[in-house]
Amino acid sequence: MSGFQIRVPATSANLGPGFDSVGIALSKFVTLDCQPGEDWFFSVPVEDQPYIPSGKSNLIYKTALQTAEAFGYETLPPTHVELTNDVPIARGLGSSSTAVVGGIELADQLLNLKLTKYDKFKIACEIEGHPDNVGPAIYGGIMVSNYDGDHLDYVHFTEGLDGLTWLAIVPSYHLETEKARGLLPTEIDYKQAVNNSGSANVLIAALATKDWVLAGKMMKSDRWHQPYRQALIPGFSDVTEALEYEGSLGHYISGAGPTMVAVFDEWSAAKESRLKGVLPSYLVEPLQVHLTGAETFQKKMC
Repeated sequence: MSGFQIRVPATSANLGPGFDSVGIALSKFVTLDCQPGEDWFFSVPVEDQPYIPSGKSNLIYKTALQTAEAFGYETLPPTHVELTNDVPIARGLGSSSTAVVGGIELADQLLNLKLTKYDKFKIACEIEGHPDNVGPAIYGGIMVSNYDGDHLDYVHFTEGLDGLTWLAIVPSYHLETEKARGLLPTEIDYKQAVNNSGSANVLIAALATKDWVLAGKMMKSDRWHQPYRQALIPGFSDVTEALEYEGSLGHYISGAGPTMVAVFDEWSAAKESRLKGVLPSYLVEPLQVHLTGAETFQKKMC
């Protein structure tokens, strides 16, 4: 086996009312540099070592093995994986999905499974349980999708996404998805559900027609999850006020949080500087949409 590199983008899910069904790929990446080894080993950056195992308990390996077993393989060739991680862990930017998608890509390469993107998407949904992050991580761009445990349907947008800045406001603390989901009600009022569904429908139509002003308005209209999760984000109102002052079209809690993402059609270094000044405890990072999704590059033999 020759060496290869896998690169998987970060993702931002929900975009407001598109709960568990809408996601976008962003220009931050997890990179796996893979070489044959005597045993499985993940070389993990020092800052991530408390959270990412170096052995077979690593989610990437477990996903790769699960994928292999689905095709009748019991083992995987021992591999040394050097991990470069630009995606904050447990911050709402799809870190677990990068591991799942990376693991599927890894099995595909090691066993020459020749999986299509849809094959990978279906496997990822079976593992993750919902498609909002894994879809854009595989395809890039914006994905609108639905998975009910058996059937997987999706619409993929890539055109007209340039010229926008997707600003990530990333706090320094972690927030596990399970904790954020625990705040959500088990039932909601029928009339509220109808209104929520309407907001989601308009969001999708606005994304499809590239009406970013309307899309931004819908991002802020969510009632599925954001009202319940705001309490887990100290300074939530300070962040939203600062974003609106600087002219964001819309903003939303990314995934389960605590990262927030805002959309700008006009961006400048001056805006970035001012936001960093008023939000000193956050990483303020302008990003672009990543259009191609997960990619694998074969390394040339010297």
